[in-house]
Amino acid sequence: MVVLSQPALNQFFLLKTCKPTPLFSGIPVVDLTDPDAKTHIVKACRDFGFFKLVNHGVPLEFMANLENETLRFFKKPQSDKDRAGPPDPFGYGSKRIGPNGDVGWVEYLLLNTNPDVISPKSQFIFRESPQNFRVVVEEYIRALKNMCYEVLELMAEGLGITQRNALSRLLKDEKSDSCFRLNHYPPCPEVQALNGRNLVGFGEHTDPQIISVLRSNSTSGLQICLTDGTWVSVPPDQTSFFINVGDTLQVMTNGRFKSVKHRVLADPTKSRLSMIYFGGAPLSEKISPLPSLMLKGEESFYKEFTWWEYKKAAYASRLADNRLAPFEKSAAD
Repeated sequence: MVVLSQPALNQFFLLKTCKPTPLFSGIPVVDLTDPDAKTHIVKACRDFGFFKLVNHGVPLEFMANLENETLRFFKKPQSDKDRAGPPDPFGYGSKRIGPNGDVGWVEYLLLNTNPDVISPKSQFIFRESPQNFRVVVEEYIRALKNMCYEVLELMAEGLGITQRNALSRLLKDEKSDSCFRLNHYPPCPEVQALNGRNLVGFGEHTDPQIISVLRSNSTSGLQICLTDGTWVSVPPDQTSFFINVGDTLQVMTNGRFKSVKHRVLADPTKSRLSMIYFGGAPLSEKISPLPSLMLKGEESFYKEFTWWEYKKAAYASRLADNRLAPFEKSAAD
């Protein structure tokens, strides 16, 4: 049994703990090369808001190269990493998640996915790192975007939406407000003293964008909340991607898809590295249920808003808040 020292207690007192859960064997798996992929994608998004994607076409070499370069950054002395922060929102951050008091056992890099709009913090990160860091980030994101467009177009087909690019066009738009996050959860041996509980690396939340595409190393820690409120642990698979339905997609499908609540627990002995692409609409894009998806007489559950309005409200909230609640229509509307 490890006994926590007083400095360690002071270090963790703001962090929440959760009990680890058994690995869940029921995560939907979608093969992107399957002729019926569109059907499986829609079913997974209806039932879970989440699925694992295999045979995705992103070269494993791109994934391995990015992991190696990212770990090289996170292994730097803390003073070097801090020079790439604080996040504005891009750049390096540690422990603090957003401006509203949320904390976690995590350090991260947040990057813009538009190669023509590199933030000053991102420029510093790439300048201070080996030259190929920027190269591997950009080649990975290019491949990831193409895969994501295909997923969204299959999704639209599966939903019976007339316009196949009704979703993907928002991410393809040159003004798409998308970003890329690299999360590192260092091992934390002291948590073995917390009665079998693990520190929360990243607290429970839904993603506000249209879609999130996650790839991690072989360390577990990701948990999702099922529709009955049960939390389950997702088996790691470093060769595959995990797709999350975001709040914006929930609105665009008028609740047919539900944005999945998820969190990450820290591991006592192994570090976890995750790479997440958040696909967002242009800031001025008006978000509402897609007309071609609505049945005759079907009412929208949500007020129309722009992505900027929702993003501003989402980032003014706490992680665990129901961010869509202020945008839901009431009976009086």
